[in-house]
Amino acid sequence: MTFEQVHNKQQALLLQCISGSKAYGLDTPQSDTDIKGVFALDKRAFYGLHYTEQVANPTNDIVYYELKRFIELLARNNPNILELLNTPSDKVLYKHPVMNLLQPAMFLSKLCLQTFAGYAQSQIKKAKGLNKKIFNPVDEKRKSILDFCYIIEGYAAIPLLIWLKRNHYMQEDCGLINIPHSRDIYAVFHQSQIKEKLFGICSSDNANDIQLSSIPEKLEPKAMMSFNKDGYSIYCKEYAQYWDWVNKRNDVRFQNTLEHGKNYDAKNMMHTFRLLNMAEEIVVEKQIHVLRKDRDFLFKIKNGEFLYDELVKMANEKIAKIEQLYAISDLPDMPDKVTVNKLLVQMREYLYFEKLNVNY
Repeated sequence: MTFEQVHNKQQALLLQCISGSKAYGLDTPQSDTDIKGVFALDKRAFYGLHYTEQVANPTNDIVYYELKRFIELLARNNPNILELLNTPSDKVLYKHPVMNLLQPAMFLSKLCLQTFAGYAQSQIKKAKGLNKKIFNPVDEKRKSILDFCYIIEGYAAIPLLIWLKRNHYMQEDCGLINIPHSRDIYAVFHQSQIKEKLFGICSSDNANDIQLSSIPEKLEPKAMMSFNKDGYSIYCKEYAQYWDWVNKRNDVRFQNTLEHGKNYDAKNMMHTFRLLNMAEEIVVEKQIHVLRKDRDFLFKIKNGEFLYDELVKMANEKIAKIEQLYAISDLPDMPDKVTVNKLLVQMREYLYFEKLNVNY
């Protein structure tokens, strides 16, 4: 089944809701309209080989979950799916009568501590990562192995590139051999010392390791060289992560981050506190409030009115409080999967055998 076969076709749809910021009451004039929903496969598709878990439009701002997948995620206390089930009535675009069999309370459990508060913790770590990227940008020009090599001179070490320039050498005209029993220490030779062609210190600027040459025995090296291989490996990882982030980041949000001057992704931190507050509401009130009563506080975060360290401190204090509340809560450890399974079977039977199913 495809997205086109589900979207706006009530033969397949069971639920269609406005979601995201417009459901939370946190939208601005620039906000997009996100839609989430639930659909049911017809009998032939469901009984056949090709089960479809979910479908989405190309931009992924309209997503529909197949009934089984939807209930599986509810049973795991997935925040997005619990929010979808609890969507305010004025944001529900369509609801099939069979969806009335799903009562939100039957899915709330102590799993919400991890799925809501735990996810919020991961977002704090993500915010710390962004903070690090802002203060420690990586140059676009990638360093090479040569930048991590040093010539040993007495009790000092000088960068290989400086040594090459000082001696008017090209790295391609040099050769290396291992020094036995010494980690990442090499003897350096120059083409002027030997007739056979040397292989150079590395094969190219993008090489992942140095390379060795064949050197006659007892030939005196020009110098001894140390290669910081561990440092080069760490650099390559950080370079790849940084520029992958640059290429994928939302530039509008990033510019907002720079403009409010607090050096954190304000929208990310706003949703972190939304999840933490929802985790607390679940354990105290045993309800999920999608439309946010804490809108003013959340918008203060989004507008950059708090320092980064202030938010991290508040978040850590709230997490500690929430953990204590869940420890003494009478919520079940997890939803009753036997009851949930029976409910899913009941819904399927209702759809397939009460002549409500239409092939499409």
